[in-house]
Amino acid sequence: MQRSLWVLVNIALLLALVVVLLGGWTRLNYAGLSCPDWPGCFGSLVPPSAAESMQQAQTDFPGHIIDTHKGWLEMIHRYAAGTLGLLILGIALLSYKMRKIQVTPSNLPALLLVLVIIQALFGMWTVTLKLLPPIVTLHLLGGLLTLTLLFTLRAQLQRTAKISMSSRPPSATSNRPLNPWLRYQILAGVCLLFIQLALGGWTSSNYAGWACSDWFFCHQEKNISLDFARGFQLIGELKNNSTANFETSIQSNTHTNYEGGLLPLEARAAIQMTHRFVALVLISYIIWLWWTIRRQTTAFNRPIQLVLFLSITQAGLGIANIIWAVPLPLATAHHAGAVALLLAMLWLYQRSISFFQCSTNIQQCSTGLSQEVTHGTI
Repeated sequence: MQRSLWVLVNIALLLALVVVLLGGWTRLNYAGLSCPDWPGCFGSLVPPSAAESMQQAQTDFPGHIIDTHKGWLEMIHRYAAGTLGLLILGIALLSYKMRKIQVTPSNLPALLLVLVIIQALFGMWTVTLKLLPPIVTLHLLGGLLTLTLLFTLRAQLQRTAKISMSSRPPSATSNRPLNPWLRYQILAGVCLLFIQLALGGWTSSNYAGWACSDWFFCHQEKNISLDFARGFQLIGELKNNSTANFETSIQSNTHTNYEGGLLPLEARAAIQMTHRFVALVLISYIIWLWWTIRRQTTAFNRPIQLVLFLSITQAGLGIANIIWAVPLPLATAHHAGAVALLLAMLWLYQRSISFFQCSTNIQQCSTGLSQEVTHGTI
């Protein structure tokens, strides 16, 4: 039974990664409103392709441009997300069933189930509120949080099965005593990364990637007054849309369409420059973290080196996007790089947790892997 849970969690983790990448690909291809209704597409399970179905869709949704290719991008994303929701439901039910038989991390599956329901609501509101930036950003963060919780659940299952993520006992990795605050410093890096991911989502949902044409300054040839108040106005947008009827908004087009962005250049430039500034802070923190870890232990060499490499690569991709005006391949690579950096930071953090647990029971950590594999637990 524990093996079944392990398999389900791994499949869900891989699918969550696919869903997050598909979400970015859909957004970057301007396909978020290719299906004006939810959960179907023009009232059907698939986008219209035949002449008769396209004519009927045009009648039911007048004024909406029908793009079958973009419609499929959106529907594939929805079906993948729906499949992920079913997997998470299975994980939650199996964890609940196992709670009296074996020790399982039952809180995370329940939290994941709640989160995936909220994500479904945000998916609906993304369409019915016509890409309202706060909703789009929260939907993106919800997807990344789902990926994070699944990664954490997988790591907890490993520790429950006494499988160490650190192959060396603490005494063999360094002559210096290990700072007990190190894992909290790594956790601070994860939190800082989430702030940067939120800013990246806000930049994307407001279409602010094109706001600045210079890679260092915003606009080198002209002076622009950055409007931070307008660029980060969240409550006003939500308040204006909170009382609308979600069901009738599709047909009546009562909501403003935010595709392409509506903010003035000054507000978008403020968003873009804030995203750059926090990126600089994040890279500086990662470099400091790499230097700190390097002085204390070699146990985290692989994850911290990967984090450092991906952060520098992300900075390079960000600069390249500015220079070449955000082309689709570079924008996609930047999105995928952000997800990869998150996974690398989570790997580093989970490894630090396992390492500090090993420091209290070295024998258990050194023998756990072979024992569990021999007994076929995992």
